[in-house]
Amino acid sequence: MVFALALAGPASATLKAKLDRALRAPGISSGQTGAIVYDLERKTTVYRHNRAISLKPASNEKLAVAVTALSTFGPGYTIPTELRAQGHQSGSVWHGRLVLKGYGDPALSGSQLGALARAVSKAGITRVTGAIVGDESFFDKLRMGPGWKASYYKNECPPLSALIVNRGHFKGSITSYPALAAAKMLRAKLVGRSIRVGGRAKLGRVDPDSDVISTVHSPALRWLVRTMDRQSDNFYAEMLIKELGAVERSSGTSAAGAKVVRAEFLARDVPTKGVVIADGSGLSAYDRLTARATAKLLMSALADHQIGDVFVDSLAIAGVNGTLVDRMTSGAAYKNVRAKTGTTDSASALSGYVRRRFVFSIIQNGRPIPWWYAREAQDRFAQILARQ
Repeated sequence: MVFALALAGPASATLKAKLDRALRAPGISSGQTGAIVYDLERKTTVYRHNRAISLKPASNEKLAVAVTALSTFGPGYTIPTELRAQGHQSGSVWHGRLVLKGYGDPALSGSQLGALARAVSKAGITRVTGAIVGDESFFDKLRMGPGWKASYYKNECPPLSALIVNRGHFKGSITSYPALAAAKMLRAKLVGRSIRVGGRAKLGRVDPDSDVISTVHSPALRWLVRTMDRQSDNFYAEMLIKELGAVERSSGTSAAGAKVVRAEFLARDVPTKGVVIADGSGLSAYDRLTARATAKLLMSALADHQIGDVFVDSLAIAGVNGTLVDRMTSGAAYKNVRAKTGTTDSASALSGYVRRRFVFSIIQNGRPIPWWYAREAQDRFAQILARQ
């Protein structure tokens, strides 16, 4: 599927004028705005404005992670968390330590730790002589994405770790040591089941030859991606880009995950000129996308029979849910636009679909950007397309 080289005829000229007017808004620079619309029925580009300029994408960055993760892993993929035992059992006593090994599940909960504690009890163990160890080595130890403002830490995203429970909430606050907190929580769950634990909770690495007592799994990837896209969840996005790096490049880093995303762009013939993938959420000052690349990615995902329906379903519906619940609550766009929003102090974006006829992308930058005017312009733009 390729973009037409020229705009269609007189009707499109009228549409272009309407869309041009829709994008005009106080404090929004035309030179810092990129936009494009592709008509899937007519198989032609019906609008373009600075489609190839490199802009900060805000949370439109998550579109790249969503498509790459779904394509790479499949919608049914789940992320495990293992409880492993190192030592030996004698009667009801485990002589050794228990290790909680994380593989990057962003949805890991305290109730799942409870399930792991129950598995220990079912194994007939009433006493553990050693420590309860948290292993977060599947990812690196960087708690933030590259190019983030210091204020984003915990305020916009919990600390990143391959082993983190309840999004890092521990004893009334967000911990800076999520894997250690997870080990402490598991130890408390064991004690709560009348299992005596001789050692303390600590950090460490599991012996790969150790036995797995029990494993819990994340929800299927389709649900993780839906949460990420509809709610614009920065944490899920950052965990998923590290997951891509860890699984595909044997390096649980944002940089390794970004290489997987870029390779996906190339495989889908998405133009990468002007594109910089630095993190998963769009919080990084280094991130850049173009409207052309974003639209091409959306077109490719829609046409992909393996992930198309799941990907489209992950996007917020105008006036109904997610970050669009209070936008386009009436008019032709209501329920007919599915899109990903994006907002930072220097960028505002909206990219997605109008029914299954139009693919569009709008990315606007400013220093700072008046996001309320930007959103009004984006909504006007989508309403015009929905009336076609």
